[in-house]
Amino acid sequence: EGMLRANADVVVAVGESGLDFFRTGEKGAGAQREAFRAHIALAKDLDLPLQIHDRDAHRETLEVLAEVGAGVPAIVFHCYSGDREMALALEENGWYASFAGPVTYPANGGLREALLALPRELVLVETDAPYLTPAPYRGCPNASYVISHTVRFIADLWEVDEESACQQLMANSVRVYGEW
Repeated sequence: EGMLRANADVVVAVGESGLDFFRTGEKGAGAQREAFRAHIALAKDLDLPLQIHDRDAHRETLEVLAEVGAGVPAIVFHCYSGDREMALALEENGWYASFAGPVTYPANGGLREALLALPRELVLVETDAPYLTPAPYRGCPNASYVISHTVRFIADLWEVDEESACQQLMANSVRVYGEW
């Protein structure tokens, strides 16, 4: 904790932390829940946003947050992969969803429905390099230079111009992480 306080000018969030049950047995899931609770406590103690990793554990992640998540300044679901129903739970709690390249994939209509269900003030965008590259670069390593494709795609979904989408996404980012 002392080290984080000493680096307050560069540390903007706790995470990414959360639950990933993709290849995890029950023993590992229990250890993840314990670590996740500890990271939530750290975010509260340091008054920092919490960056969430959630893979194949949507219900369980929401359950842990309902138990111990109150008091964290902001909660961001990194590389959001939930559905519309989960997006409504995020909206109800004022939590953010950060979208990466998969929102641009033709088969991910449910992900686009989730994005459109959220108030624009709760949407962020990211790369998750080197994975989850947006179309048309899917299959190539992801990097910051292709985030523009995800942003343009979101702007089209919102039916706004690219500049308006950028302004909204930047304002959301500053609200969560501060100026940089």
